[in-house]
Amino acid sequence: EIKDGTITSTKKCRFLQTEKEYSSYVFQFEFKLTPGANNGLGIHYPGKGDAAYTGMEIQILDNSAKKYSKLKDYQYHGGLYTLVAPKRGFQKPVGEWNKQIVTVDGPKIKVELNGTVIMEANLDEINKTKPKHQGAKRRQGRIAFCGHGDIVSFKNIKIKELGAAKSE
Repeated sequence: EIKDGTITSTKKCRFLQTEKEYSSYVFQFEFKLTPGANNGLGIHYPGKGDAAYTGMEIQILDNSAKKYSKLKDYQYHGGLYTLVAPKRGFQKPVGEWNKQIVTVDGPKIKVELNGTVIMEANLDEINKTKPKHQGAKRRQGRIAFCGHGDIVSFKNIKIKELGAAKSE
């Protein structure tokens, strides 16, 4: 649903992706979680298959929910799913708006949450230790919000391509 400049996931429409493919960019957005919410940001997604594996997925998750207290380290908010764990403790309480900036520059990925860098990854290094992950080999693709049936709201979404004067 789109209302007053905010996109909110619903149980019916859970997946939203760009038409265009991006390679190097800065993706900025604000998000607000509901209790126990789980979502994701697909990057380098080819437009089909599971975004976490055909591309890569950065977790968007309520770290404070009891049901998530025993996740693997890479499953918490800001983690590069199955690949790199984030720093924790920088999310605002559930129901408040958080600001996130994701920078994808060639093989380098950086996630900044509320002014703190919580995850940095180098895909070239990851491919040496986890060569079977097909998405980590990709260097371009669509950007997607990957809903898992929970209610999450997004606003102030901006994409700035690096090395080009374009932005959406």
